[in-house]
Amino acid sequence: MKIGKTEFIRALENNSLSEVNNIPKSDLHSHAGRGGTPSYIENMLGTTLPRLTEPLRSIAEMDTWFTDNIKCHFSNIHGYIARVGAAFVQAKADNITVLAMSYGVDEAYCMGSPEIFIAVMNGLHSAFAPNTLFFPDLSLWSVDDRLDAVLNMNWFKGIDIGNYSGAMTMNEMKTMSRKAHQHGLVVKAHVGEFGGADDVMRHAEELELDQVQHGIAAAGSSQIMNWLAKNKVQLNVCPTSNILLSNTKNYGTHQIRTLFDYGVPVTINTDDLLIFDSTASQEYLNLFNAGLMTAEELNIIRETGLSSANANK
Repeated sequence: MKIGKTEFIRALENNSLSEVNNIPKSDLHSHAGRGGTPSYIENMLGTTLPRLTEPLRSIAEMDTWFTDNIKCHFSNIHGYIARVGAAFVQAKADNITVLAMSYGVDEAYCMGSPEIFIAVMNGLHSAFAPNTLFFPDLSLWSVDDRLDAVLNMNWFKGIDIGNYSGAMTMNEMKTMSRKAHQHGLVVKAHVGEFGGADDVMRHAEELELDQVQHGIAAAGSSQIMNWLAKNKVQLNVCPTSNILLSNTKNYGTHQIRTLFDYGVPVTINTDDLLIFDSTASQEYLNLFNAGLMTAEELNIIRETGLSSANANK
């Protein structure tokens, strides 16, 4: 029998992480190489890893923390492959039936050629999470001459444009978006994690986005939330990431409440599990136990994520 709404609601009301683990769900905002659990990596390395205890103040600070505390244990390509493998292991363990995981262009070439990279990633998927629908995203944080070659491999199902450093102009990002649309990809962008609601609107409109990674700043404008709802632009939200990057105070005040109330399609995701140490199942429990959302509302969000599989096909 298919596990669904009734079982999910009961699992939340029982405050049972193991029961929530058993329910099908999605993770549509996960970065490859950062998607495994710290406990799994600790067992792999035979050592104890630190956990974040205080919110960080920027992406740069987060990257430094990750390099100094986790990435330092993986010095070569075999370590990178192990970390990506850990993400697929976690997808199976948390019953992630729809997984969108992003890779940078450099990652696509880290094994010598995109063809080898794709073969290895497909092998990890088949070995560790064969029943998970896998939709790889190409993450773009700067202009890269290799973009066309990578897109022509027809392996990536979406692109994820990020411009926190201001390295790209809007016209350059629009060129990337146009190429992605031509390849039939789901077009996403990292925006609204920092900044304001206007940033979300501008990027969503000019880049013709299908989905926004984060986008929580949109909660500051009823006009923009109404526009997102009307145009069915989905926000892939990561609550613990938002808290630990100082973009919201706590689960009880998270912006997903307001976004949901305005009819904006939202999903719940992990972002960088190795850093933020909260699985998709734990994220649902965090919001429920904080009293922010009812079990029925969280199930609607869960179903929104699962339906994204149709958009990616």
